[in-house]
Amino acid sequence: MSVEKHEPPAADPGEAGDDNGTDKPAPRPGPPRRIRLIGRTLTGLVSHMPFLWPLLRRPMRSYFDERADGWDERTDAPGPSHLAPLAVAVTKIDRHPERALDLGTGTGVAALFVAREFPRASVRGCDISEEMIRRATAKVGLDPEGRVAFKVADAADLPWPDEHFDLVTQLNMPAFFGETARVLRHGGHVIVAASSGERTPFYTPDSVLERGFRRHGFVTVTGGRIGSGTYYVARKGE
Repeated sequence: MSVEKHEPPAADPGEAGDDNGTDKPAPRPGPPRRIRLIGRTLTGLVSHMPFLWPLLRRPMRSYFDERADGWDERTDAPGPSHLAPLAVAVTKIDRHPERALDLGTGTGVAALFVAREFPRASVRGCDISEEMIRRATAKVGLDPEGRVAFKVADAADLPWPDEHFDLVTQLNMPAFFGETARVLRHGGHVIVAASSGERTPFYTPDSVLERGFRRHGFVTVTGGRIGSGTYYVARKGE
C-alpha cells in the first residue's frame, strides 16, 4: 500500500490563519446553492434532532451510492484545497494517534491522508454508502499488515467498542456527537473539517460543534480557516 508521508497539501500550517500568506490553496467555489441548502438542513437535523436520523439514513445512502462513480473527479477530492483544512488541523493535536477513524470517508481520501501523516497509526474509514466504500477499498492496494481498512458503517451506530480510537476525523460530514464521544478515548481528539467552509453542504458552525461536544465532555482546542476551508479541533476530557 502506498501511504508515504507527504507535507500538508497547502500552505505552511503555521501560516494557516495569516491572510498575508502567499502559498494558500485556491478558493473553492462550492456546490450549487440548492445542494448547499439541502445539506445544511440535513446537517442541522442531525445536530439538533438526531432521533430523526433513521428516517434520513436510507435516502442519504442512496444519494451517495448513485454518485460514487466519478466522485473524486467531480469534487476534486484528492486536490490540495479539498484536504487543506484537515492538513492544518492534524498539526494542532498534541499526540500521535495509535488508532484513527475517519467518519463519512467516502472514497477514502481523508483516511488515506491521515494514514500518511501518522505512519504508525491503524486507520479505519467508514461510510454508509457501499459504493463509496468499494472505491475507497480499491485505493488501499496491497496492505499485508491491515493498517488501513474501510467498512460500511453508520456514524450513528459504529461497530467498534467504547474508547477504541484516539483520533476521529470527519471531512464535509455532519457531526454525530454521542457516537463520536463513545468510540474516542479519554484524551483523544476529534477533528471536524469543511473543505469550502460555510459553503460546504454538510457544514456545522463552530458554535454548534462546541456546544455539542461540550455536552459529551470535550474541550475545544482550536478552530480556524485556510483558504475557503475551516476546521475545528476538540479533545475529550480536561
